Amino acid sequence: MVSLSRHWPRIAVTLVPLLFTLLHAAGALPLGMLQRLDDSIYDARLRATMPATLDPRIVIIDIDEKSLAEVGRWPWGRNRLADLADELFERQQVALLGFDVLFAEADDSSGLKRLRQLAQAEFKDQPGFAERLAQMQGALDYDGAFARALQKRPVVMGYYLTSDRDGRTSGVLPRPVMTQDALRGRPIRFTSWDGYGANIEPLAQAAPLAGYFNSITDSDGAVRSIPLVAEHKGNYYESLSLAMFRTLAGLPAVQPGFPKERFIGRGYQGLESILLRQGDKTLAVPVDDRVAALVPFRGRGGPAGGSFRYVAASDVLGKRLPAGALKDKIVLLGTTAPGLLDLRVTPVGEAYPGVETHANMISGLLDGKMLVKPDYAVGFEITVLLVAGVLLAFALRLLPALRAVLLSVAVLGAVVAFNLWLYLGYGLVLPLAGAVAMVFTAFALNMSYGYFVESRSKRELANLFGTYVPPELVDEMVKDPDSYSMQAANKELTVMFCDMRGFTQLSEQMEPTQLQHLLNEVFSRLTGLIRNNRGTIDKYMGDCVMAFWGAPVELPEHAHLAVKTAMEMASAVRKINEEHRARGLPEIGVGIGINTGTMCVGDMGSDVRRSYTVIGDAVNLGSRLEGLSKVYGVDIVVGEATRKLAPGFAWQELDRVRVKGKAQAVAIFWPVAPAERVDKALTDELKAWNALLKAYRAQDWDQCDLPMLNLQRMNAKKYLYELYSERVASMRRLPFDPAWDGATNFETK
Repeated sequence: MVSLSRHWPRIAVTLVPLLFTLLHAAGALPLGMLQRLDDSIYDARLRATMPATLDPRIVIIDIDEKSLAEVGRWPWGRNRLADLADELFERQQVALLGFDVLFAEADDSSGLKRLRQLAQAEFKDQPGFAERLAQMQGALDYDGAFARALQKRPVVMGYYLTSDRDGRTSGVLPRPVMTQDALRGRPIRFTSWDGYGANIEPLAQAAPLAGYFNSITDSDGAVRSIPLVAEHKGNYYESLSLAMFRTLAGLPAVQPGFPKERFIGRGYQGLESILLRQGDKTLAVPVDDRVAALVPFRGRGGPAGGSFRYVAASDVLGKRLPAGALKDKIVLLGTTAPGLLDLRVTPVGEAYPGVETHANMISGLLDGKMLVKPDYAVGFEITVLLVAGVLLAFALRLLPALRAVLLSVAVLGAVVAFNLWLYLGYGLVLPLAGAVAMVFTAFALNMSYGYFVESRSKRELANLFGTYVPPELVDEMVKDPDSYSMQAANKELTVMFCDMRGFTQLSEQMEPTQLQHLLNEVFSRLTGLIRNNRGTIDKYMGDCVMAFWGAPVELPEHAHLAVKTAMEMASAVRKINEEHRARGLPEIGVGIGINTGTMCVGDMGSDVRRSYTVIGDAVNLGSRLEGLSKVYGVDIVVGEATRKLAPGFAWQELDRVRVKGKAQAVAIFWPVAPAERVDKALTDELKAWNALLKAYRAQDWDQCDLPMLNLQRMNAKKYLYELYSERVASMRRLPFDPAWDGATNFETK
């Protein structure tokens, strides 16, 4: 919750594109750009996955420009079409013939109508005229001849539904395949029209099975889908492709396929499928919320497209095909001639023959490979958007730029792969543009906010702490800049004071510039050790450097790091002295005081000059301990609180002291060596030392002699033992003091 409260602006910025895409998916805020992008993605995916192979089952008889030039302009006489039908059924033996053309008016091209008028008027009294006309009437009745050619043959006529003619109607509609009663009162969103243009009555009676050849034109003018069943005045009619498929299947009954109510409530206003039932067999054809199916385009379209065989209608009429060349084929009569206006804009071509859209649909129905955008596509899109958007919003804020890019690419790849898997495996066309746009936009906004807003805070933090804190700590801090500030706070920290000894002697022997160079060199090496151990430089005071551990970045091992640094600094000074001896320069010494305790840390000072520093009694004690290092002849003096928090060293207790300004005595220690480097000799020396301290604090001076003798034998040059030898000798002359606590008082700083 703390992290959320800290990063909520960045999370909110990332969720903005999620909000807009959710509103678009729900239909509350349609975004035309996303719809166009979805259409483009669908079109590209369709083109990339089309089989581009020939379906030998379906043949298109093409009223092309060649046929128009040879036979004459359209419409042709119905006697010609009767000859065409006879040729297809008798000599070619086709399995089914579908018409993607409309015969809305009677054919008077034979002159029969005018001859009848003459027989009733000018030639009424002409002997034999009426009788001869009666003999010729069968041959001159082209509509009748065409109707006879269609009768009792597997033929599906075509017609259109319309809503742009003020509800006007013409011709005879076929019987509906479904009535309102079959819907059980459910408000299904069928594509609905209020008018129609159908075939004339003689043809409708001869070939009663018919289907509309309407398609659905999307907002960009492209035809992508065909309504399989449409509504007209409370009755429901089938498309040309569905009617032809049902004819091939034995005319199964058409019924609505409702989703199972145990999964979806009765209020669901869509169909899951169109059911084709015949006896105990049922075939479910999936449909979208408009009871439509996407056209499963096989290829580029047209005679050169390679998806279906095209045969010129003039070649059929001229009997140029071998007998039986089209045996058992499914035949569609249509046109590719531009002048007949049956070319459509589709995802796979801008001048796509309308008749081939029906051929594609029939092919898909036969193969059971239908493409459909299901009615639950909205719920699917909302779910994907929520999962991907929330994941990015809460994860991107935690990651550096490269990992954020990788996460975004992974999320985008997962969304696209899942969508493509459903498309290829199940024919489900589900929205993708919203998720793609959301991922890209969420990433861009998140990174922009991080760079322009949060990185500004990080840069300010780096500038603020860069002179105090090691770069690696600054890098750690900028990951969460809101957690760090210059505001004063009380924390348990460890402070170090390091004073250079012999500086006065150096200043007397060296030129100022040489001294400056030497001092800078020494401080650079010592400061490097502090920074390598995650310490914070407080300040430089002449030949003294002050540092602390545990702020601004919290370090649980602050005491251990401070002692480790002090030991490395003492070792570095010894190496510096070796270099000085080689160069003929005076040696330098170092005195280090370390103490742990509660300190006030923060930005302090005046309006003129401020610094990030620590203050408090624990700090003052650390400064006093640095001064005591000279008294005890050691380079490091550590307070008792630090020693307790740094068990990884071998310690030698130096004394109990009472420094100026402190009434309570504190134990002070010297870190002899890291715990893993302690050998038997050092262990024996520390045991002897502890025995000496015990006798010393008990004022048992005689008991001090043996451990003192052993210590001087073990390490005769150690100033600490010489100091205690002098103390024991001095205090032997004094009487026993029951009030003495074994502590040494220091009245100077």
